[in-house]
Amino acid sequence: MSETVLDHLALGQEARHLLFLSARTANSFSGAPVGDEQVRAIYELVKYAPTSMNQQPLRIVLLRSPDARGRLVAHLAPANRAKSEAAPLIALLAADLNFHDRLPDVFPHAPAARETYADRAVRERSAVFNATLQLGYFIIGVRAAGLCAGPIVGYDEAGINATFFPDGGRCAIAVVNIGLPGPDPWCQRLPRLPYEDVVSVA
Repeated sequence: MSETVLDHLALGQEARHLLFLSARTANSFSGAPVGDEQVRAIYELVKYAPTSMNQQPLRIVLLRSPDARGRLVAHLAPANRAKSEAAPLIALLAADLNFHDRLPDVFPHAPAARETYADRAVRERSAVFNATLQLGYFIIGVRAAGLCAGPIVGYDEAGINATFFPDGGRCAIAVVNIGLPGPDPWCQRLPRLPYEDVVSVA
């Protein structure tokens, strides 16, 4: 990939590297803490991610206490436990399955919007899909803050939901380890599919 191709982007070279080209998933973290101000700055940026009918179903639980972290780590796949235990901050990202209750606030020009999601199965599919869209933006926001994001999905979903969301109103979609990189944090970057294998014209 040449820089000439990337010059068609409005995004400057420094931002390209910060968000994409040099950004990596960290497998180890330094001991530097991640403050609430940093997380707020990330949220204030990524809250503008697009979602269907502006539903914004993503909910973020910051696991800061040893008790909460321990309860989460117990549900992770064994291969994921050590890196999560060492991460300065663990964020549990979930979909709010009752997001439709906030539609009068966030989609006020359509008074009947809430009823569009009266069926729970329809509502859950939409919540998980749109929260997952927001998850992608959240990872970019973490990178924009100069931090590394280590998203993992190797966990006992039912166990996490029972532990953290026992009323059934939310469901976990990802665990994200957040912090500055530590010693030897990167695996070798794996190949990406070329444009010709991904993009077609109809």
